[in-house]
Amino acid sequence: MTGAPWDLVVVGAGPAGSAAALAALRVRPAARVLLLDRADFPRDKACGDGVAPHVFDVCASLGVAGVVDDHRPVRRLHLEVPGVAAVSGDMRRPAHVVPRRVLDARLRGAALAAGAHPGRGVVRSVSTGPDVRLLLSGGRAVHARAVVGADGAGSVVRRCLGLPGPAPRSTGLAVRGYAPVRPDLADEQRIVFAPGGAPAYAWSFPVGDGLANIGYGEVLGGGAVPSRRRYLRRLEELLPGTTADAVAWRGHHLPLSSDRVRQPDGPVLLAGDALSLVNPLTGEGLYYAVLSGACAGAAAVAPGDPGRGHRRALARRLARHLRHTTVLQRLVRVPAVLPAGVRAAADPGVFADLVEVGLGRGLLTTRTATATAREVVAGLRSPSR
Repeated sequence: MTGAPWDLVVVGAGPAGSAAALAALRVRPAARVLLLDRADFPRDKACGDGVAPHVFDVCASLGVAGVVDDHRPVRRLHLEVPGVAAVSGDMRRPAHVVPRRVLDARLRGAALAAGAHPGRGVVRSVSTGPDVRLLLSGGRAVHARAVVGADGAGSVVRRCLGLPGPAPRSTGLAVRGYAPVRPDLADEQRIVFAPGGAPAYAWSFPVGDGLANIGYGEVLGGGAVPSRRRYLRRLEELLPGTTADAVAWRGHHLPLSSDRVRQPDGPVLLAGDALSLVNPLTGEGLYYAVLSGACAGAAAVAPGDPGRGHRRALARRLARHLRHTTVLQRLVRVPAVLPAGVRAAADPGVFADLVEVGLGRGLLTTRTATATAREVVAGLRSPSR
């Protein structure tokens, strides 16, 4: 890993990092790309494991197809606010539930097959000069013309740029495990929102092997002290009978997106969780990860300032969507809005709109806003609804 500077060093070989490597090699097949990670693969990663079809759209644009063809798609989604509203519907494009130890290893394998070089190490510091210098554990140094930090919510690369992490009220915390799937949940993804103003929900996503990825997450800063015991109790309250015989519990922070992407100019770029790209309504981050990783990798090897190019590419693809999700996150803190939105989703068009906002880069449509407002008014007139 020493010698002449690499054209690109990607820190973190998860979906964002692998997409960055793939995109860079797509733009410049002869580029020298180092894909660096602190772990051996395959490795587990705390996540809900739900993979939206939009992820595979990005993968296809990078020349990677059929990543999860051996996993059964899940077409049905059930949304619920206990005692208030529930709706089930078939998604226009099915999702998949794929454990991250499988998905991440396959995407990394695709990046290595495309020409990226594997590396192992922990980044201790990043400094810029004529080249970018990364100091790794053990005192090793790596030099690169550009760096993509795809190293997660606690990104070392982000801290070395002097950028702050998200504030507590812009951070979610979730705990997930694997348990035998409840029989009535074997063919659908179920999300049950906790009543109240702050976004919080439990989920059960069937993996297809008799197990379900189950979990509970909420936005921090609401007053309650987060603890594994409380989270598991809330999960069992919202989805009774799902936690029996559960194993592999892991917690993870979710740096929620705002309406603005903090990517400075220069040769050091950020992607995925390191850039606080997590949907503030659903906690979904895989689509943002591969999309932002692809934008970062392409910008890193293109002419001009990499940071500026990356920021502009993200703005073209996500700016309007992020403004809409930021507004929606504020609205759902109003207790009447979330149940009204779920009731409004009985309309298949509204249901489809909400899926796009929560899993892809959809917008708050006039149809959805009007239907939700109508349900808010109806709910206020008839509190028992």
